[in-house]
Order: sequence, then C-alpha cells, then structure tokens
Amino acid sequence: MTTSIKQISNPKIKDPIVIEGLPGIGNVGKIAADFLVDSLKAKKIYEIHSSGFPHSVFINEDNLVDLPKIEIYHKKRDKNDILLITGDIQPLDEKSCYEFCDNVLDILEKNNAREIITLGGIGLPKAPKNPKVYSTGNNKDIIKKYKTKALNTEIFGVVGPIIGVTGLLVGLAQQRNIDAIALLAQTFSHPTYLGIKGAKELLAILDSKLNLKIDFKALDEEIKDIEKEVSTNSQDLDKLQKTLKKSALPQKIDVNYIG
Repeated sequence: MTTSIKQISNPKIKDPIVIEGLPGIGNVGKIAADFLVDSLKAKKIYEIHSSGFPHSVFINEDNLVDLPKIEIYHKKRDKNDILLITGDIQPLDEKSCYEFCDNVLDILEKNNAREIITLGGIGLPKAPKNPKVYSTGNNKDIIKKYKTKALNTEIFGVVGPIIGVTGLLVGLAQQRNIDAIALLAQTFSHPTYLGIKGAKELLAILDSKLNLKIDFKALDEEIKDIEKEVSTNSQDLDKLQKTLKKSALPQKIDVNYIG
C-alpha cells in the first residue's frame, strides 16, 4: 500500500487530545468532527492520501476532481490542544485500515498525544427520538474520566465488533500506551440517513468534558430541517413497504455495522 502524508503546517502542538470522526453508520462521527473543525476554526496540518482508500474521485465546487483524503486539523488551547481527524472516506479493507491507523498513531506519537477519542454510530432499524450514547475504551480509567449521566458504559452485549478506524484506532493505541475511548451514538442504519441527533449527543459529551464552548443553535436548526425531510421520506417509505409486502418481495435492513 502506498501512503502519502503531506504536512501542511508545523505549529507547536501541546499535549493534544485527539478526536476522530470518519464516515460510518449515520455519519454521526463525521458530522460531529466536521462541526468541530468549523466551530473551533481549526487549521489543517496534515493531509493523507493512500492507495488503500476507495478507487474513486470526488467532484469539487470548481467542477474538478479531488482524490479521497483524510485530514488532521489543529486547535490551539491553553492546556491541551485539540487534533481533529476527519475525511470523506475510510480505508477499504482490513490491511489498509491497520496500516492507516499505524500511520496516524506515528503522527500522534510524534506530537505527544495524550488521549484519543473516536466517534461512531450504532445502527438501529428506526431513527431514535432520543439517541443513547455508549462508550468503551482501552482501559477503565479513561472510561471513568469521560463518564456522564448521558453516557452508558455497560456496552457488552449491546453492540458487536466495532468496525473500521473508530474501533481499531482505540485498540492499536493501547500498544502505544495512549489512552483511547470510543463514543458510539445510536442512529438509523439507513445508508442515506444523516444522524445529526446522534452527532449532537456526542458533541454534548465532548463539550461537557473538554469545555469546547460549542454553540448548538446552528446544529439545532439543521436537526429541525432533517426531521421535516425524514418525516416526508418516512411516509414515502411506508407506502413503498406496503407495496413490497403486497408483491411479496424480500426486504431486510442490515443494522450490524458500527463505525
């Protein structure tokens, strides 16, 4: 696998806390991470390309192509700086994911990362009105540190394997003696669904523990717009399901993926 890591800038980074949010179920992690990049006005410091990423390109606003990439952003703070990992894709397969996570951990070790927080989703057959958030980690101390009333730590038996960077980064960080925790929000498992409510729950926990001073007004407006759209789409889906039932066509939604 060929990987290109481009360093955009070289700021002085102080004992950073790392937050990862890449595409996955409901895109809750990516939505949360992208929101933080904008809200904190974080600056891009790394850009990662790899042959282990999907073999496709994206069309940008200038009508030109962009290769898939994952980016790392930096936000300066008084105590612990923040590093944000986000992007449009995840590595394609198991080998690519391991190699990518190792490359990222090399960068984080170089910058003396203190903690890693990964963000992901738990797929449900319906959109939850009040998404629950669960946590797991590579040691009990970090789970205890991020515990809130809104965070469920009894996760065994609730979810299966945590697939992709969201899970693997936490596991591999243990080999580097870096504390890591995964925060997983419930969301609808439909591939086109945007889990903004789940993302908000993740952001609320991060805000309470890291004092990020997030303004949730813009996110609340987006949630209202999405709920209106989902309501309309749900009515159309109900009609479609009734039609499928009458024609006896098989219908099944896979809700096992977490990431």
